[in-house]
Amino acid sequence: MRPRPLLPRDDPADSVRVVGEFGVIARVVARSGAARATEVGPGDDAAVLRAPDGRVVATTDVLVEGVHFRRDWSSAEDVGHKAAAANLADVAAMGGVATALLVGLVCPPDTSTAWLEGVATGLAEECAPLGAAVVGGDTVAAAPDSHSVVLSVTALGDLAGRAPVLRSGARPGDVLALAGRLGWSACGLAVLRRGFSSPIAVVQAHRRPTPPYAAGPAAAVAGATAMCDVSDGLLADAGHLAADSGVLVDVDRAALVRATLEPPGPLQQVAAALGGDPLAWVLTGGEDHALLATFPPRTVLPPGWTAIGAVRAAPNGPGVRVDGEDGAAVAAAVGAGGTGHVHFR
Repeated sequence: MRPRPLLPRDDPADSVRVVGEFGVIARVVARSGAARATEVGPGDDAAVLRAPDGRVVATTDVLVEGVHFRRDWSSAEDVGHKAAAANLADVAAMGGVATALLVGLVCPPDTSTAWLEGVATGLAEECAPLGAAVVGGDTVAAAPDSHSVVLSVTALGDLAGRAPVLRSGARPGDVLALAGRLGWSACGLAVLRRGFSSPIAVVQAHRRPTPPYAAGPAAAVAGATAMCDVSDGLLADAGHLAADSGVLVDVDRAALVRATLEPPGPLQQVAAALGGDPLAWVLTGGEDHALLATFPPRTVLPPGWTAIGAVRAAPNGPGVRVDGEDGAAVAAAVGAGGTGHVHFR
């Protein structure tokens, strides 16, 4: 048998196979921007960053095509923004400020380098307001039978001398507060799944989440006792905080509605069209990357934070309640399929 040609005829002229690994890296690096903390950037075996605090916040998320994004729903720039936001929000949830990203890329050889440049642009645009940038990473060819792109992003951050805000610090009597919006990404996903592209506000929220980055360090300065990023759904992530702290988290439904669904907007519009309850998205929708935190009683909440409940003792074990009712039961009552996203379910 004659060997298969190295370059299939349907490869785009600027495919990864044609340009090559180092050609791809050069094009991506050209769009990566610059991080304030960088001493040695892309190009050597590793980057070197300044860490004035002496400690480094580190977190990683993996985005898989067909699971976390679809190229027919999102532009390359959208994917870059989303990949960065998922990680930058985790740094903020520790009370830190992001300094740099490392990006691992797995892609088929026929992937367009123009598409990868778009991803790099999205990553850079999401990082730039924080003074962060992509400082390194790796590129690998996907398996021969794989047609999916995989992005693994690691974010690094600085605590500026403050103690990290953990999930395990909530105490009975604390105030439960929210920064950012909930339900918008899930609503946008519901719209896209039905083949529509409007209301554009919720579709764009799914494509490019807008985490309240500054709210994390502000909460730390204000004395937040516990904090987490809401990536899998309010009830699910509040459940993680409750379990780690050994407390009962009680969400005030009226306060949550005021914070997330007033004045009425696109969530109510889409829910009415689909015959659903917008509160289902607010309680269980993920990928908005809002921040959830607890504060000592009588704390003046920083700008952008709104009280939505309280922390109580958990004599019968930690959990999440909504107006004293089991969170899972409330989720079921509003038509949600669970309390949030569960990997491998």
